[in-house]
Amino acid sequence: MIAAPEIPTDFTLLQESETHFSSDTDFEDIEGKNQKQGKGKTCKKGKKGPAEKGKSGNGGGKPGGPNRMNGHHQQNGVENMMLFEVVKMGKSAMQSVVDDWIESYKHDRDIALLDLINFFIQCSGCKGVVTAEMFRHMQNSEIIRKMTEEFDEDSGDYPLTMAGPQWKKFKSSFCEFIGVLVRQCQYSIIYDEYMMDTVISLLTGLSDSQVRAFRHTSTLAAMKLMTALVNVALNLSINMDNTQRQYEAERNKIIGKRANDRLELLLQKRKELQENQDEIENMMNAIFKGVFVHRYRDAIAEIRAICIEEIGIWMKMYSDAFLNDSYLKYVGWTMHDKQGEVRLKCLTALQGLYYNKELNSKLELFTSRFKDRIVSMTLDKEYDVAVQAIKLLTLVLQSSEEVLTAEDCENVYHLVYSAHRPVAVAAGEFLYKKLFSRRDAEDDGMLKRRGRQSPNANLVKTLVFFFLESELHEHAAYLVDSMWDCATDLLKDWECMNSLLLEEPLNGEEPLTDRQESALIEIMLCTIRQAAECHPPVGRGTGKRVLTAKEKKTQLDDRTKITELFAVALPQLLAKYSVDAEKVTNLLQLPQYFDLEIYTTGRLEKHLDALLRQIRDIVEKHTDIDVLEACSKTYHALCNEEFTIFNRVDIARSQLIDELADKFNRLLEDFLQEGEEPDEDDAYQVLSTLKRITAFHNAHDLSRWDLFGCNYKLLKTGIENGDMPEQIVIHALQCTHYVILWQLAKVTESSSTKAFTILCDVLMIFSHQIMTGGRDMLEPLVYTPDSSLQSELLSFILDHVFIDQDDDNNSADGQQDDEASKIEALHKRRNLLAAFCKLIVYTVVEMNTAADIFKQYMKYYNDYGDIIKETMSKTRQIDKIQCAKTLILSLQQLFNEMIQENGYNFDRSSPTFSGIKELARRFALTFGLDQLKTREAIAMLHKDGIEFAFKEPNPQGESHPPLNLAFLDILSEFSSKLLRQDKRTVYVYLEKFMTFQMSLRREDVWLPLMSYRNSLLAGGDDDTMSVISGISSRGSTVRNKKTKPATGKRKVPEAEESSSSDSMWLNREQSMHTPVMMQTPQLTSTIMREPKRLRPDENYMGVYPMQPEHHQPPLDYKQQEEAARQQQERAAMNYVKLRSNLQHAIRRGTSLMEDDEEPIVEDVMMSSEGRIEDLNEGMDFDTMDIDLPPSKNRRERTELKPDFFDPASIMDESVLGVSMF
Repeated sequence: MIAAPEIPTDFTLLQESETHFSSDTDFEDIEGKNQKQGKGKTCKKGKKGPAEKGKSGNGGGKPGGPNRMNGHHQQNGVENMMLFEVVKMGKSAMQSVVDDWIESYKHDRDIALLDLINFFIQCSGCKGVVTAEMFRHMQNSEIIRKMTEEFDEDSGDYPLTMAGPQWKKFKSSFCEFIGVLVRQCQYSIIYDEYMMDTVISLLTGLSDSQVRAFRHTSTLAAMKLMTALVNVALNLSINMDNTQRQYEAERNKIIGKRANDRLELLLQKRKELQENQDEIENMMNAIFKGVFVHRYRDAIAEIRAICIEEIGIWMKMYSDAFLNDSYLKYVGWTMHDKQGEVRLKCLTALQGLYYNKELNSKLELFTSRFKDRIVSMTLDKEYDVAVQAIKLLTLVLQSSEEVLTAEDCENVYHLVYSAHRPVAVAAGEFLYKKLFSRRDAEDDGMLKRRGRQSPNANLVKTLVFFFLESELHEHAAYLVDSMWDCATDLLKDWECMNSLLLEEPLNGEEPLTDRQESALIEIMLCTIRQAAECHPPVGRGTGKRVLTAKEKKTQLDDRTKITELFAVALPQLLAKYSVDAEKVTNLLQLPQYFDLEIYTTGRLEKHLDALLRQIRDIVEKHTDIDVLEACSKTYHALCNEEFTIFNRVDIARSQLIDELADKFNRLLEDFLQEGEEPDEDDAYQVLSTLKRITAFHNAHDLSRWDLFGCNYKLLKTGIENGDMPEQIVIHALQCTHYVILWQLAKVTESSSTKAFTILCDVLMIFSHQIMTGGRDMLEPLVYTPDSSLQSELLSFILDHVFIDQDDDNNSADGQQDDEASKIEALHKRRNLLAAFCKLIVYTVVEMNTAADIFKQYMKYYNDYGDIIKETMSKTRQIDKIQCAKTLILSLQQLFNEMIQENGYNFDRSSPTFSGIKELARRFALTFGLDQLKTREAIAMLHKDGIEFAFKEPNPQGESHPPLNLAFLDILSEFSSKLLRQDKRTVYVYLEKFMTFQMSLRREDVWLPLMSYRNSLLAGGDDDTMSVISGISSRGSTVRNKKTKPATGKRKVPEAEESSSSDSMWLNREQSMHTPVMMQTPQLTSTIMREPKRLRPDENYMGVYPMQPEHHQPPLDYKQQEEAARQQQERAAMNYVKLRSNLQHAIRRGTSLMEDDEEPIVEDVMMSSEGRIEDLNEGMDFDTMDIDLPPSKNRRERTELKPDFFDPASIMDESVLGVSMF
């Protein structure tokens, strides 16, 4: 059992080396540097007497000099700054800082020491200051108690734990200061029985404090002080040895040549050195027993780690004094610590000891006692601890192989398969040191031999044996990666591996078994892959890293070496193992890592032909999928058009596919003959040929062989007869799948719009709408697009729809062709937007994706205003609250985009901000007059807006507004839609985010907050309409006001209102019963209608009101066309009159935007066939519509083709031509 801790009273000083510190660091003359005023055997310090307190270098006088503060010079122009501030800044050289303090100490040591005491107090984060009065009349314990009372522990932070660039280097500067201080004082000041006694007594008292900051800081200071004293003790030991040798040499001289004066001087010097060493021993003894023994088991892990780290330094630095069981036991005990940080320090401390083989004899008892614990730490839950434990065992192994048993080694061996790469690499190094680094004497004569007779041959066999015995055969790549850094030469000896596979064994040598050959081939493949790719296997590492220039050169050299060797050897290996599927599969992967240019530059074409012949034979022999796919990948790797061998390989591949395709067609004709039942042999022939074709079609485009027709015929026959073998069906489907994928790969960018439309229709078909009408059995077919697909669909819309006219114009043949192309392009973009909006309306995609659509409402109103407005209307019918959240989200996105472009100090009168505010006002108008109906939605909108406005606090403090406060100016546009009582509720919610100072602010930057508060505190006159129900607001109450023709507002007839209820998106009856599950929409990509003729007037923008449906006998086509034409003319006359009244009202200055009394019919462009009717359809006339000035594109819009954004005829079988269900 290890003895109790005990500091030896005298050190055995046997070490002989150069001195660490020169005597020129002393600040006194050389003769008087070791003189002391008195001796003391202990460093304990009680209350000091006035005489002792008053001792100073200048008789207690005040320090002189104009640039002094607390007795030391201020460097670098820093004035009136405490020692703590100088060290914290870290700008001054520590040597000069300490020199200034020593200069101050020589003038008045009380003031200088007081400055040093306050330095330690302030480094602990305490705001208190030790005054001169306290220092003279109070004990250390009383001073510490006083500082504890003044310590603010609420924050919990102190300099050693604070974050930020200012504090990152503080710890190192703090430790450096202590080390330099002792080093500079080592020849005189530390022996004055005053400075060191005071500092050690203070740090010992602080280290026993209940305050964590005091305890942590003082422990670190005491341990660094101890380390510095160990340095001094070592220096003294070396000087004593040198003095002793000089004395012995002088004394051994003959009497005539002996200098007695020199002998006396050397004796005096040795005596002084011994006295100094005794005093240093007392100081170290006091620190060790007063601080370390108590703090190495502190409750705080950081403090325990500090103690263990420093004791490791002591043992390594001064092994004669500290490297014994009395000190080692503390490290051994602490290896069981709960915190990985402390265990890690134990291992790193021991590594420094085991690395020096001269110290092994002193570590034998410790190794035998704690070896099992170190081995168990290789499985530590903290990966860093496990890595260091393995490295420590590697050092133990190097020092003595007999220490670790076979069981101990096996516990480390299996870690080479760990998924954590640092652990695996450390285990790989241990494995290499144990099994592969030893070299027999007879191996020295084999160094120059190559291949099977090289010294690596036995090591490669050992690696194969280890791999097979580990029984983790599928992890060969992990084994290779683990040993890659330490055994590179062995793992890259591919010539030796190739010889072991191809050459016959030597006399007396046992040949490799079949299992061993398979393992060797797998290991060889893994080493080639690692060399060619230069990154760890999958599961290790975070990804590919950028290679250095040296690594790239090594990679190119390795690939050249691999190609030159295996271009010749690979055909031989394939010929030898052609019937073994496992070996062939691995060998066929080698060409993927070849440098194919070497086939030409090295004149290796005949070996390429041999390789192609072997691959063809393997395809004919094997039907295993892995083998066939390996052959396919090899052809793909060799068929690279960048190299001259492409034609040669392409011809061989085409010949092979020709034979397979002809054989498959011939077998298929016989197999599908009517009236004959196919036998098993025919089925096997068809299946094996189909497997080969499918494997090649995976990596090669075989479209010119028209394999789709053959497989379609095979599958059709199987469906009709129902007796097709399952494997044939599976591979036929797979082959057909590859045919389709290759066709999709050829799709050009011009086809992307059609593909997008088809994708939208497919998502619509297989959405939840497929179960409507009692078709619950189709639920397994329902598909909901994930967030990534929704994001890609939205990105496509933003990139291809919301663009300028000129960006999408591809025609330049005259103005007429240019206009026509613009109309055609706009028509296509409207169809794309309509297809995506249907996904939103029918809840196929998330509603919040509509935010990116809604925010384009103002900018692209002339092109897509009707579609966006109708989408807004239908989403509100589905979920009013979610629709409101989507609207406010779109405004927030625009606001953030403006911030990114202009910064937070933007001008609120800028066009960009005004545009966002105008968009908010128009969004507000769409909520209509019935405030009861939209009450919850408006309240939620305000809630989200307030949270967004106050989400980002100003980094300059609360006296500055939040960064998004200007958003309240936008949000105030919705205040008029709040009920009076809701305004008060929203105002109370707003006050939760406001401070008292905010309410008193009147600067311009706070205007958005003041404006928004005023909008919530406004009177209730605007709430009079809120009590009117939705029906009455559309009835007499509103219509009684329509008697003034001068207002320019359109009186909606009853028939038109009825048609509005029959919405183009959803009829009222279905909306009433199934508000979310709407009828299945019309497919955009499959419409086959013929467009009707437009009116000859180019400037005419028709608004087609839907007439009420009446059941009447069917008319022939001409009657229908004539009725439609008359209806269109009547609508045109009504519209012209309405348009005239509206323009007349505008010219008179009437503001339609600000009048919120009744609905306005919006003037929007319409397509002729799609008939996106008046936007008030389906809006229940509780929505305020906006009339914009005529567009410059009105004439273009009248010529648009139908965009079919009309889901009234959803899944129309007459249009599709087939019945879906």
